[in-house]
Amino acid sequence: MSVRLADCRPRDAYEAGHLPGAVHFDPETTLSSPTGDPSLGGRHPLPDPYALGAAFAAAGIGPETFVLALDEGTGWAARCWWLLRHLGHDLCGTFDQRAYVGPLTTDEPRVERAAFVPHVRDDDTIEAEEIRARLADPSLVLYDARATERWRGDVEPLDPVAGRIPGSRNAYFELPLPEDATAPPEVATYCGSGVTAAVIAQRLVLAGREDVRLYPGSFSEWCRDPSNPIERGDP
Repeated sequence: MSVRLADCRPRDAYEAGHLPGAVHFDPETTLSSPTGDPSLGGRHPLPDPYALGAAFAAAGIGPETFVLALDEGTGWAARCWWLLRHLGHDLCGTFDQRAYVGPLTTDEPRVERAAFVPHVRDDDTIEAEEIRARLADPSLVLYDARATERWRGDVEPLDPVAGRIPGSRNAYFELPLPEDATAPPEVATYCGSGVTAAVIAQRLVLAGREDVRLYPGSFSEWCRDPSNPIERGDP
């Protein structure tokens, strides 16, 4: 088994200094599709799976490659983890580069292209239509990875409307999972644009919930549809 370090920070941070041997996956152009209409896919739409598979192949990721995705606590490493898993590649972990104290380099590694073949999963996402239809269904619990003040609707720095999907529970990605997070019959995660939701999804998987789903468009998509209800304040 080989190991590939994948730096998921912005390009300028990567160029300023990265772990030796780390390839770069740009958050905005590789781990997301170019932002078009946020009402269709949110602020960070999922990339085309075959274009992403080609990027993974070009980075030397093959069937037996373990990928260690790196960021600085932003959630993009977990996004890379989730995307790899979404394409059928389960050999992946994440690491907060802020904990690293070794040497850095500005040299980009030369890697050999590998045979990465996407096997896109169809059981790890949930969309707005299903969420709308099941808002009163207690068997489905949505976890909102945003900060508590955004979940309550006190502030909203990025999207045009403040609040949350009705009935969702707060699970801020910088805090431990709620104690009962693995208990509901069905669990799904969302955030502002589908990035930090992957942090919660990863933790749930590591806790044994292989069936967790992610809402890719997240609140940035949900809040732009006037037919979607929005909840504010304490439950």
